[in-house]
Amino acid sequence: MRTATLLSTLTSAAVVLAHGSAPHRDEPNLEHLDWGTKHMIAEHHFEMFDPESFFIMHDFDQSHTWTHDEILRTYGIHPYKGYLYDDTGHEGNVIPYETREDIVKQIMELMDLDHDSAITMEEFKHAWESGKRLPDFGYGTGHHGDDEYEYEIHHYEKFHGGDNVKEEDLNHPEDIAHFKKHEQDDEEERKWEQEANLKVIEKNIPVKFRIQRPKAH
Repeated sequence: MRTATLLSTLTSAAVVLAHGSAPHRDEPNLEHLDWGTKHMIAEHHFEMFDPESFFIMHDFDQSHTWTHDEILRTYGIHPYKGYLYDDTGHEGNVIPYETREDIVKQIMELMDLDHDSAITMEEFKHAWESGKRLPDFGYGTGHHGDDEYEYEIHHYEKFHGGDNVKEEDLNHPEDIAHFKKHEQDDEEERKWEQEANLKVIEKNIPVKFRIQRPKAH
């Protein structure tokens, strides 16, 4: 579906969008749930889970510890740039450094029992079974998937999740933006492959070393 024809079809259909079709998937009521449970339902579609499975899913580097960067990633925040990812998987507002560090500090104080700046599965499980839960800092449900994953779970499944979805049904702004991004990525990849196949990329040669061709009159 990464074709110019599809993008043209989607763009021309935009005049009738506004999510006119009824959602395929009913959104669960997350209002009275703790943040970790909200996250698992909204971002992973797990209504039932144990602390071990939560920990393993968010031990991104598989180090068997939960550290500074993984805490921020779980909350959908880039650990260095500070971007808060939205439900399309794209970078949104920047969370200030002090705020990011305070989030990590609060989680460590809650679950890092031996104060070594790392939370083990045993510490996480002990905290969870003691009734401690991850706080809701007001930054959404934690979008830490890539743009393909976030589009699938937050839009495609919700509005196009039936068995009979057709190409012309993918006419919402989110669909158009998603496939436009695919086309942009494909075009960038095509340009890169073309340049990689060249022996010399002229634009990378400093001007003073380029052959000066006479201007056409």
